[in-house]
Amino acid sequence: MPAGTSRRDWRAVPDVKAVSRTFRTWLCTIACAGALVALPAFAQGPRSLSDSAFAALVARFSEDGGFFDTDNLISNEDSYLIPVSALRKARVTGGAYIGVGPEQNFSYIAAIRPAVAFIVDIRRDNLLEHLLFKAILAESRGRVDYLSLLFGRSPPADTAGWSARSIDSLIAAAERARPDSATAARTRARVLARIRAGHVPLSASDIATITRFHTVFIQAGPRLRFNTFGRAPQPYYPDYRRLATERDREGSQASFLASEALFRVVKSLEDRNLLIPVVGDFGGDRALSGIASWLRQNNQQLSAFYTSNVEQYLFRDGGFAAFAASVARFPLAPNAVFIRSCFVCANGHPSAAPGYHAVPIVQQLSGFVDLQTAGRLTSYGTLLNSALLPP
Repeated sequence: MPAGTSRRDWRAVPDVKAVSRTFRTWLCTIACAGALVALPAFAQGPRSLSDSAFAALVARFSEDGGFFDTDNLISNEDSYLIPVSALRKARVTGGAYIGVGPEQNFSYIAAIRPAVAFIVDIRRDNLLEHLLFKAILAESRGRVDYLSLLFGRSPPADTAGWSARSIDSLIAAAERARPDSATAARTRARVLARIRAGHVPLSASDIATITRFHTVFIQAGPRLRFNTFGRAPQPYYPDYRRLATERDREGSQASFLASEALFRVVKSLEDRNLLIPVVGDFGGDRALSGIASWLRQNNQQLSAFYTSNVEQYLFRDGGFAAFAASVARFPLAPNAVFIRSCFVCANGHPSAAPGYHAVPIVQQLSGFVDLQTAGRLTSYGTLLNSALLPP
């Protein structure tokens, strides 16, 4: 998600380096210990949910929708896959995942392999987009089908062997297969039929919004970019092709479309109704607290919480304390982490990756509540340098 302030905000924080030094040694100790602790089996958690149970959880946890000045059909975080390396090193796996925004969550989910995932976003449009993704995944046997349905293209005629091809090859094939009106119409109809067969109540306006989103994907193809309302787009915004083919800090392609194995992690979770989109404000009193209660009731622990840069707006709008109170309710895995993205961080931030605009930050979650209670998270800057996980 986009930043709302200038880069000068980062340099104005006086105690950033002190906070970072204070927790470096502590964090390394915790992270190394956490890597040796096996996560519980979570035997009491559901292996799948019925369509009606899925819809009931969407309704139970969702709040009234809010507005944000972007379409967020895809991410604008060019460095979003850099954290996968830190997740792998800290052995963040299993448990429950919570995230915000569109498809970038799928790549974190593929890396972590959670038992259940919740996508919480203040915009109802995000929920509708995830219902679109869910339907496309349900109709897809693999990555070729997924990209063909997402972009309204005919799949390659010789599909044999495509499962082993690189994501670069698959994206190139999608770009070569120019859309035609008949194929696009059939694709939209097929996907909408799947969406209508679900149990989540949708209005005529919801259906129109989903159709509009799918049409944008079809018309733009892999060159689709993040779009803003009322302000100019930035030249660093990546397109879909770049997001799909991006790499982790070690240089390996790590999106959920990088291999059939990673793709199947996401598809399996969606097919079992355990990837649950929710309309919710991180600073609200329903979505996050409700999910925390559900996790406790189902013997699940939170392994990863991807917040993007939402906390920047929570500090600005006075909702951070409520967010921290909600986080305090979650049962945590020993090595649970926050995954954040910073757009106002200077290049000197310890987690900065050369060549990227957004700074990817992975932080230990266990000390978050203690720091907030002690009054040490006084600004967005202090938050971004508390309990840093080594990149």
